[in-house]
Order: sequence, then C-alpha cells, then structure tokens
Amino acid sequence: MLTPATSVPIHFVRNGPSYLPELDAYAAFLAARGLRSQTHDQGDTVPDDAQVVWWICGRVPWPQAWRLRHAFQVHEYTSASVPPHAWLKDQVKHWTQPKPDYRIFQNGWVRERMGFGHDVPHALRDMGVAQHFFDIAQPQIEAALPPPEFDLVYLGEMGRLAPFLPLLQSIHAAGRSLLLVGDVPDAVRLQLPPSVTCTGRVPHAEVPRQLRRARFGLNLVSNVEPYNQQTSTKVLEYCAAGMRLVSNDYPWVRYFAAHYEGNFHLLHDDPNTWQHSFGKALEAYPYAVPDVRALAWHEVLKALPIWSVLFGAQA
Repeated sequence: MLTPATSVPIHFVRNGPSYLPELDAYAAFLAARGLRSQTHDQGDTVPDDAQVVWWICGRVPWPQAWRLRHAFQVHEYTSASVPPHAWLKDQVKHWTQPKPDYRIFQNGWVRERMGFGHDVPHALRDMGVAQHFFDIAQPQIEAALPPPEFDLVYLGEMGRLAPFLPLLQSIHAAGRSLLLVGDVPDAVRLQLPPSVTCTGRVPHAEVPRQLRRARFGLNLVSNVEPYNQQTSTKVLEYCAAGMRLVSNDYPWVRYFAAHYEGNFHLLHDDPNTWQHSFGKALEAYPYAVPDVRALAWHEVLKALPIWSVLFGAQA
C-alpha cells in the first residue's frame, strides 16, 4: 500500500492530443477527497520520485517505465486501437508494453481485444457524464430554456461524419435541420447540405445548452471495430440531458438501449429508408430516454476498486 496521496500526487500521463474528459473527472474526484493529481502530456515530465503513475495507453515507452519503476504504474485502455491495422496495433501493444501493476479497460470487449491475461489486477471503467449534462434536464432549468431551433443535433468528432454525408443529405431532403456542435473539418464542411448549422468549438460546460437547441440527439458511429463495440460518450450525454435519441444501428447502441431500458430510433442500413425515417417517423417513434444517473462521473469513479488498492481505508 502506498503513502497517502495527501503528500504526493497521482501523475496522469495522457500520451497524446486526444480529448480525454476522464482526466478532468479524475482530478475533481481526487480533489474532493483531499488528494492531488497532476497531468502530463508525456511521461518524461513525471518526476523520478513519483509514487503513482497512471498511463492513458497508447504506447508506454520502456525507458520512461523503467525510470519510474519504483512507482505504482497503472495502464488504462480507454479504447482499443483504431483503423487502419487496428488488430495488428493491439497485438503489438500486447506483446511490447511494459508490465504495469494494474490495468483498467473501458469494457470487457476492450480487455478481450487487448488479450492480456490475469498477470496483474484489473478493473473495467466505462465512460461517465459530467454533472452539467444532468443539470440541464432539471425541471426548473428546462422551463427556462428557449424553444428548440433545430430538429437534430450531433456532438462529437466531426471528421468521423464523412462516411455519413449521404445520411445528412437525407435529413435535408426530409426538410429537417441539423446542428453540429464542434469543429468541422473543411473536407466535411464543404459537403454539408444548407440545412446544417455549425457552432464551432464550444466550451464543455456550455455543450448541454447547445444540445438543447434541438429536439433529438443524433448518434452516428461507423459499424466497424473498435467503434461499434465501445461506449459512445455522446449517447450518454444526450440521455443525461433528457434528449430523445436517433442512431444508426450497431452492436453497442443496441446493448446500451437494452441494458438501460432505453428506446432509440435506430436507422436501417438501407439509404432508401432514411428520408422516411427523418420524416413523419421521426416524430411518431415511441422514444424512451434511459436513466443514466449511475453513469455520472463521480459514481463511475467511486466504484473503481483501485482506490482501496492504492490508499486502503482512506479510499
């Protein structure tokens, strides 16, 4: 068991430019318990005397892992590798990563995909939702919101919309409007129909109000691994904000709807059906917004068993 973290921080290493809301969630969770944390872009800025180093994998460089060998080291896999050559990249990680003291995986599929055995303790840690998404659905706040301006809203990595441009054209053909919340690459922006409005980059705390400018949340995820097996954070955020959901059909979204007793309007793969799906069918579908309060970040992190490993009864 380690020295109480009131005197030393947990050092998180983000290993790249990816947006990782969990790092803010970890920092807030630890601070609320009088514990400290520090986030590093790369491992070379972690001090030699660090007691806990929490790598967001990525690849963990052997020289840094060896330099920090006296620390308790955690490897967290928030995602499996992405195409191209996703499976091969995961196999390379499996065989070449330094051995940590603890591993955390987003879900069971990611753990199986990475192929690690039970040589060290591990836990599963799903994505969570920031409190401000729940706040926007409070009755007193909802009552003060202006009427929605748009039919649908899409939140997320806009570069991944490229395969769905024909579907966005169907939204336009059905006479519906769409709001995109986030930065849109020029390659996608130039192909958008005129009924699409883009917000540009929005501070995370303001995203819920942007979502509630529309009546339905739109989830579009390519039906290829690992995307179709991993948590869609936007789905959690739509649900927390009290929004009805429209999504393409793929394994994870079906699992989530069944597990949390939601009813989502799942689009068929046939493009000939899309205009109808966004027409009268959009209004008529019997939606059910699931209760995702158990996925608030503080609940997700509180359930992690690693705290008792690190800090014992103080966790």
